Amino acid sequence: MFSTLRTRFGIPGVISVMALVFAMFGGAYAASDSSGGGKATASAKAKKGPRGPKGPKGDTGPAGPAGPAGPAGAKGDAGSSGTSGAPGASAEATSFTGAKGGCTEGGIEVKSASPATFVCNGVKGTNGTNGTTGFTSTLPSKKTLTGTWVFGPVPTGVTTASLPISFPIPMAPGTDLTPHFVTEEEAETAPTTECPGSAAEPNAAPGHFCMYEGFLGAGSKSPITSQGFFNVETGEGNSLGSTGGIVTLFGVEAGKSGRGNWAATAP
Repeated sequence: MFSTLRTRFGIPGVISVMALVFAMFGGAYAASDSSGGGKATASAKAKKGPRGPKGPKGDTGPAGPAGPAGPAGAKGDAGSSGTSGAPGASAEATSFTGAKGGCTEGGIEVKSASPATFVCNGVKGTNGTNGTTGFTSTLPSKKTLTGTWVFGPVPTGVTTASLPISFPIPMAPGTDLTPHFVTEEEAETAPTTECPGSAAEPNAAPGHFCMYEGFLGAGSKSPITSQGFFNVETGEGNSLGSTGGIVTLFGVEAGKSGRGNWAATAP
């Protein structure tokens, strides 16, 4: 390569070319080194712009799975014992005779922190003995007894039916009740002051016995032609005594039966 240059330009020309090449590389090196570090940069770093506005809140995400249960906590300390309540007041019971605290035949007076309470003895009966709570030997005046009557079926050839009426609580001795037989139709259309009830709700005025028809036979409204009442205490008819009596129904048909309710009220 150098022999070619020497032949073409001669020794001086070669020297001049080499000097020019070195001069060019030296300038390039100096230019590259002048940047401080030997590296050339294409351009200066861009300046950071202002911060943009805050965006809207996003949707809430789905709930995550439940975590495992934690270990059981330690047992707490026992609470302190409560204070004992004040003792209650003692009760004192004292018996007494005579009238006191609403009692007429003596009793027991019970005293405590509250007002005294009186427990009365039973009232003595007419014979001098103590009475029994809830029992009455005779039905008080204006009080009503009720009951049920029934007969049949009536045998062939028989046209009467006798029914005993017994009062569960007797009335005062010598009581004489006026009896009545009330058909179902009479109870519905023409009730009386003596017998204002019905078979469903029997009732009677004081001094009266009312026998209400509930059912008599089948296919016949009322096969009864008449009634008879007998007072077993006096042996007389058309009345009932203090314990009841006997009722006879006439004109009943063979094979028929009957039932109903009655009421009796003490005079």
